[in-house]
Amino acid sequence: MPPPPALGQAKRLDRARLRPDPRLMRYYRRLLDAYGPQHWWPAKTPFEVMVGAVLTQNTNWANVERAIANLKRARLLTPKAIHRVSTKRLAEMIRPSGYFNVKAERLKRFVRFFMDHYLGDPERMVREPTGVLRFRLLSVKGIGPETADSILLYAAGKPAFVIDAYTRRVMGRHRVASPTLSYDLMQRFFMDGLPPRVDLYNEYHALLVKVGKEHCRREPICSGCPLEIFLHGKRPKM
Repeated sequence: MPPPPALGQAKRLDRARLRPDPRLMRYYRRLLDAYGPQHWWPAKTPFEVMVGAVLTQNTNWANVERAIANLKRARLLTPKAIHRVSTKRLAEMIRPSGYFNVKAERLKRFVRFFMDHYLGDPERMVREPTGVLRFRLLSVKGIGPETADSILLYAAGKPAFVIDAYTRRVMGRHRVASPTLSYDLMQRFFMDGLPPRVDLYNEYHALLVKVGKEHCRREPICSGCPLEIFLHGKRPKM
């Protein structure tokens, strides 16, 4: 029996590679020279990364940190603890992350999936082929591509480039890639244009978030931006 289309496509994308794109590496080196290593993802365990990836949807990281601190104080930051705790109490613990009732349900569903498929063991998850694991993560209600790829990259150490709003904004304003590309096509643009290295994907995404927060905001602050040189005197595309 053939694999589902999405899974077959994921496996083909894992195999498909193009030559590295020098433009992307120039941007990366410029950002790294300016900001240095970002040491992402800020978490002590792979499971904490997974929880953070779910909670960071539609909020900022400071709010996620407060929610995770609550879970730690309540001794709930383990797969078994979250699996057993009531959804109501979990929602109270993660209230600082916003949309706490919705996120509590999503987190419970994710942990149920994690327990059912991998017995709550990150090492079991890591052994899963990248395409298969991504397909399974996306089958969990409430886990979209950005969350799934954050778990793949930062928790499982898999080569999946994470696409977020900052990435789209920077690439679009610099006329490198259209911000209207689908998630999968934007991801393909990066993964076909870069060496397939987990450490590179990790650092590049973190650096794009850094420059996005400091300069490529909704209203761009180009003066002093490490990437201003690549605009060649043009105004950023809005």
